[in-house]
Amino acid sequence: MDEAIIRRLRWRARRGTRELDALFGGWLDERFATADEATRKAFDELLDVQDPDLWDWVMGHGKPGRDDFARIIDEIRARHRL
Repeated sequence: MDEAIIRRLRWRARRGTRELDALFGGWLDERFATADEATRKAFDELLDVQDPDLWDWVMGHGKPGRDDFARIIDEIRARHRL
């Protein structure tokens, strides 16, 4: 795994709240290395989404319009029993 990519994603996974930092940073730490290339790309693109939308999705108040985003959000929610 390219450390420069991980560092860039770690920086991008830092969000406006500690809760989102922990949720997305945790997925990066635990799942990114074993994810397939399409899922890795989707995670990178997911980090472009605004924090209020990410928060709504992880809290179950909405669903992303993209299936690949939804799979990542579902993994995060399952890991944290949300």
